[in-house]
Amino acid sequence: MLTIASLKKGQRAIIKEFSIDVVPLKLLEMGCLPGNEIALVQTAPFQDPLYLNINGSHLAIRKETAAQIEIELIP
Repeated sequence: MLTIASLKKGQRAIIKEFSIDVVPLKLLEMGCLPGNEIALVQTAPFQDPLYLNINGSHLAIRKETAAQIEIELIP
């Protein structure tokens, strides 16, 4: 199972699914929803948090949250 936490810098993917209990409401409001495109912009020095671009919105999320969101890579 691929998750946002497994993305490498510059990779793009489509959000597949996640448990609504795990993802904070703020992320849902910022567009972290199934079907949306996501790209890893960069990571912090110790790989946490992850800086993402989700449908044009830039946000940072903790790696433990990112590990709960399934993705499908865009070739």
